[in-house]
Amino acid sequence: MPVNLPALDPAHLFPVPGVELGYACAGIKKPNRKDVLLFRLGAGATVAGVFTQNRFCAAPVILSKDHLSHGDIRALVINTGNANAGTGEKGLLDARAVCEAVASQLGVKSAQVLPFSTGVILEPLPVEKIFAGLPQAKADLKEDNWANAAEAIMTTDTQPKATSRRVVIAGQTITITGISKGAGMIRPNMATMLGFVAMDAAVPQAVLQELVGYAANRSFNRITIDGDTSTNDSFIMMASGRVQIPGFADTSSAEFQALRDAVTEVSTWLAQAIVRDGEGATKFISVQVEGGRDEAECAAVAYAIAHSPLVKTAFFASDPNLGRILAAIGYAGIGDLDVSKIDLYLDDVWVAKQGGRNPDYCEEDGQRVMKQSEITVRVLLNRGDARTTVWTCDFSYDYVRINADYRS
Repeated sequence: MPVNLPALDPAHLFPVPGVELGYACAGIKKPNRKDVLLFRLGAGATVAGVFTQNRFCAAPVILSKDHLSHGDIRALVINTGNANAGTGEKGLLDARAVCEAVASQLGVKSAQVLPFSTGVILEPLPVEKIFAGLPQAKADLKEDNWANAAEAIMTTDTQPKATSRRVVIAGQTITITGISKGAGMIRPNMATMLGFVAMDAAVPQAVLQELVGYAANRSFNRITIDGDTSTNDSFIMMASGRVQIPGFADTSSAEFQALRDAVTEVSTWLAQAIVRDGEGATKFISVQVEGGRDEAECAAVAYAIAHSPLVKTAFFASDPNLGRILAAIGYAGIGDLDVSKIDLYLDDVWVAKQGGRNPDYCEEDGQRVMKQSEITVRVLLNRGDARTTVWTCDFSYDYVRINADYRS
């Protein structure tokens, strides 16, 4: 079961004017499962995105990046059950064929379609099943279809992930709604997770690209489940252009910053939902690193802790074997780190003081915290003013079982 992740209530999801969604059950991997999703965007919409840094990136990632470089995107198509990764030139041809089929259905150009795939790697994309499902997805297109959309992009997720916000900026109401998927092979390095966030604001494409990068670096680029960067990671932001606020074109304006903060809040919720639904997860862990010289070294320390199988299994067992955390800090790659200055907290419990065990620390206090479903690890490097937070989960027996059975 997900860690403190509420079940999705479709009534809490707001339609975004200018953005329609439709799904189909195409039988890509399993029958009677929502596995193809279409987005249709109205004229004047802008789209931006960031993608996996995995050099073995999937064919749809290659094609989406190319199509985005030309702008004027009018549709997105997502399939689950097959990643179309590790498929060579045939995979690119298949991704193009899917874009052409969508373009034919919607009356747009194939270069105006962004394709996305998620699922098993190294298997050919069953394009005929996708082709057959597109008319159903087109017929289902409507603005209030976000809950079904969230289900249609799931793979090993145990529940759909979606959220909405409305924010008043310059006297006008902006609607922001997003969905995400992912539960394993999760350590986005962007620029097997997918995230899609739409808003009805009018945002120039170059500004939207800056916005998606800002939000990604504070949300999807700060989560990890198992430290594996997928071949298919993509985070896409869409602005339908229905609400015109001149300040959104100026990244230094108060209006843009208000929009940026709202979008980042939605993105952070979606990213954390992925961790809460991590494969086999029983605990949600925030790793806060403070007092670094820059954010990059804070992130390096946080990820060293969050990636450590020894740390993650200790959390699963509620075992306060916290020397494992100190060891992870030490191998994080900071060559001139003075460990005699480091303090370590587990929630409110001061575990290590100036690089050694705090004389006042009692293991009973550590175990009390370790038994909680939500835990904060706080590291003070005491060498600067930078800070960052990474969110992760524990490793349980079920993580091994789920991944051992993934292809079956």
